[in-house]
Amino acid sequence: MSPRTTPQSMTIGAVLAALTPDFPDVTISKIRFLEAEGLVTPARTGSGYRTYSGADLDRLRYILTAQRDHFWPLKVIASALDAMDRGLTPERHESGMPRPSVPAPVTDPEVPTAAEVTRGGTLRLTKAELAASAGLDAGTVDALETFGLLHADATGHFGDAALTVAHTAAELAAYGLEPRHLRPFRTAADREIGLVQQVVTPHRPTSGKGARAGQPKDPTGDVLRLCIALHTALVRDGLQRG
Repeated sequence: MSPRTTPQSMTIGAVLAALTPDFPDVTISKIRFLEAEGLVTPARTGSGYRTYSGADLDRLRYILTAQRDHFWPLKVIASALDAMDRGLTPERHESGMPRPSVPAPVTDPEVPTAAEVTRGGTLRLTKAELAASAGLDAGTVDALETFGLLHADATGHFGDAALTVAHTAAELAAYGLEPRHLRPFRTAADREIGLVQQVVTPHRPTSGKGARAGQPKDPTGDVLRLCIALHTALVRDGLQRG
């Protein structure tokens, strides 16, 4: 059902006029019959008059084409429309009509690539520099360390990931979230890391063999990327269901 340029709201007479050039046999009775069968559901004004949207008009074109050119029964048309209403993507069927199919999942642009997940950084910040950059006081930075959200390296410096954590914590503080509230994120991350390590350890190259041609690469980045994508999808699903 490809969209066409149509008014946002049309009367049934305007819909009939729009359809007639392509479907000269269509009538108002036919349109009302398709409504009675539940294939199209126009809105109603306060006084009870039907108003059709551009999407309703495209839906009617789809129905009428399926009947006229491909002899689809109403049951098949209703099933196809229901699938498309649920987000399935129309694809060209061998009959020439678009039939719904499950779309490929959309890649979340916010999920980092395998290379980005495992890429090390060269940034080395003092605690004072980290606090100043994120706009945090020393007490908050100390609390983030206490709850395991920030970790200094052996020389007492903080890297790229710590900078992101500090800035994110500062932004979340505007919504009333304190470092102690963020502890579950550290716990969840540690569990994910533990699972990834358990999975990838048997597949890692040993004794430098992975550097040779034909040897498998370290899968850590790929597995981490997939775990992050799963985590993001589960959070999104929970919010949508909530």
